Amino acid sequence: MSRQRAPQKLLDGLTFAESPRWRDGRLWFSDIFANRVMTVDESGRAEVVVEFTDGRRPSGLGFLPDGRLLIVNLTEPCVLRRERTGEIVVHADLSDLAVGGLNDMVVDDQGRAYVGSMGTHSNAEKRPVDADGVVILVEADGRARVVAEQLDAPNGPAFLNGGNTYVVAEFPAQRLTGYDRGADGSLSARRTWADLAPGSADGIAVDPAGGMWCASPWTFDVRRVLEGGAVADVVDFGDRMPLACAVGGHDGRTLFVLSCVGGAEAIAARTCTSVIETIRLTSST
Repeated sequence: MSRQRAPQKLLDGLTFAESPRWRDGRLWFSDIFANRVMTVDESGRAEVVVEFTDGRRPSGLGFLPDGRLLIVNLTEPCVLRRERTGEIVVHADLSDLAVGGLNDMVVDDQGRAYVGSMGTHSNAEKRPVDADGVVILVEADGRARVVAEQLDAPNGPAFLNGGNTYVVAEFPAQRLTGYDRGADGSLSARRTWADLAPGSADGIAVDPAGGMWCASPWTFDVRRVLEGGAVADVVDFGDRMPLACAVGGHDGRTLFVLSCVGGAEAIAARTCTSVIETIRLTSST
C-alpha cells in the first residue's frame, strides 16, 4: 500500500460542503448548511451558482445532457432542476417512492439520475439492521421508479466499466455495494463490491485506473479501494473528517476532497466548517 503526498488547501470558509462533481473546468458542490450550490476552479476562484432563500437545502448534484443542473432537495423528497434562465423547478417529486430522506445522486450521460433514499434507521443505531433504504431511478423526463431496495443508508454513488456497473456506499454498513446496470437503467446482480471495515465511505469517486476513492469520516482519511476490498492508498487528513471526493482537474488527475472541521458534534449543531483540498494522483491511478 502506497501513500500519496499531503493534501493542498483549495478553498475554505464553507459550512458543510458535500456532493462534488467536476464539470466544465470547475468543481461543483453543495454547501448544505449555507443553502447554496457553488463552484470552484483549480485556482481557488469560487462562485455561488444557486442560493436558496426559502429553507431548501441542496445535496446530490448532476447534469442533464443539455447541461441543466439537477439538485437533490434535502428538505422534501424531490429533485430540483435549474433552468437556463436560473429558475429552479421541480424535476421529479419522489414523495411516493422515498423511504426516509434523500441524499446523494449520480446522473448518467442519458440524463438518468440514481437518487439514494436513506431509509428509516439512524446512523447511530447498532448494526446490522433491517435496512430499508432504496435507490430511485429518475428518467430524464422526470418519471421515476425504485431500482434497488434493502440498502443501509445509500450514500455516495458512482459508475464503473463505462457505466455498466453502479456502485453505492452503504455508510453505516461499511461497504460498497455493486450492481450490473441494464440498457433500460435497471440494476441487477447485487453483490458486495468491497468490505470497507474498519473504514467506511460517505462519498466516493472513481479514478482513471478504476480504483474507488472512499471518504471515510470516522477514520479521518481517504482510501483508494479496489474491487474485493484491498486498500491500495491512504491519505490522512489529521483532525478533518473527509465527507466526499471527486476526480477531475485539467488532466483528470486531481482528487478533490471535501472535509468537515469540528467533528460530529459540530455537524449535529451545524457549527462546523468545511474545507476543500486537492491531491495530485500518480500515473498509476
